Amino acid sequence: MIAASAIDYRELARRRLPHFLFEYIDGGSYAQVTLERNVADLKNVALRQRVLRDVSEIDLSTRLFDQDLALPVALAPVGLAGMNARRGECQAVRAANNAGIPFTLSTVSACDIEEVSAASSAPFWFQLYMIRDRGFMRELMARAASAGCTALVFTVDMPVPGSRYRDYHSGLAGAPGIVGALRRTWQGALRPHWAWDVGIKGRPHSLGNVATVLGDKSGIEDFFAWMRKNFDPSVTWDDLDFIRSEWKGTMIIKGVLDPEDAIRAAELGADGVVVSNHGGRQLDGVLSSAQALPKIAEVAGDRLTVLADGGIQSGLDVVRMLALGAKGVLLGRAWAYALGARGEAGISHLLQLIEAEMKVAMSLTGVTSIDQITRVILAERNCG
Repeated sequence: MIAASAIDYRELARRRLPHFLFEYIDGGSYAQVTLERNVADLKNVALRQRVLRDVSEIDLSTRLFDQDLALPVALAPVGLAGMNARRGECQAVRAANNAGIPFTLSTVSACDIEEVSAASSAPFWFQLYMIRDRGFMRELMARAASAGCTALVFTVDMPVPGSRYRDYHSGLAGAPGIVGALRRTWQGALRPHWAWDVGIKGRPHSLGNVATVLGDKSGIEDFFAWMRKNFDPSVTWDDLDFIRSEWKGTMIIKGVLDPEDAIRAAELGADGVVVSNHGGRQLDGVLSSAQALPKIAEVAGDRLTVLADGGIQSGLDVVRMLALGAKGVLLGRAWAYALGARGEAGISHLLQLIEAEMKVAMSLTGVTSIDQITRVILAERNCG
């Protein structure tokens, strides 16, 4: 099977990854209402088809946070991505570099900041959670700055982990000790390409950025136990002062769904926000990103650069998000599937597909540059 769209990579990843890893990427929380809503609501955004306009030259370039980009797209932070392909985050950052877009490294990546920096030919972004140990957070931010990261993506919608039942059913989080290890080993053995490429040749299997605090306890169960113990549910807006004082570069707040929170982020010195519900992986039943985005973009005005993620499966979806008010989008599951299916080549191909799909969508809506993609290209639906 050759992937002809981003959706095809999901099926390819399902065939190539061990069950517990595919479920980790693919799953949401509780009944997955928000996960499904993210996709459905975005698909339901209708565009105005315009004709007889000169669309012979389409320009997809844009500028975000003083950085020139070939596309209004960044690769979102994806935890454990380095387990989907050999040294996966390094493959992903190379694909992003080649495409002229930013890559965002997760705090809980397999490859640490320094390894990704060595593999990268351009600055990348770093994602951070609020962790109880402020000294460890300070160390991570210093490492990211030393590695040349230009933006800190501070995730605020995970004071506690969501209830992701598919992770329990798959054996990722619900089968501790030797039973869980045996289940995951068996699932890995059923995927011989993965077992050789990642399981054997992709070592060390550790969460590089948090390896110093995990110590010898570096298994998946140890990570989830550390996360439950060390993510800080007492965090408030006042804690942004700590982040802002330690981080001198661009600060982007990820996980905003309410306009009042966007206003607060602007007041406290954030440069941007990501309208996001964590891909439907946290509080189930909340608004989709597509639903929440327009009001947040309206209140943000010129004070914040508004990005969005959630449910984006094509270049057409990127155009829809921009029309709803985003200045750029973050791809999450889409690139994780592509990485699991074909590694760096898969991500590069995915981005080529998105670029081609964006050009078609822009041509058929009669716009030729990213700044022309506004609410003007949204269709008005008749009611009644």
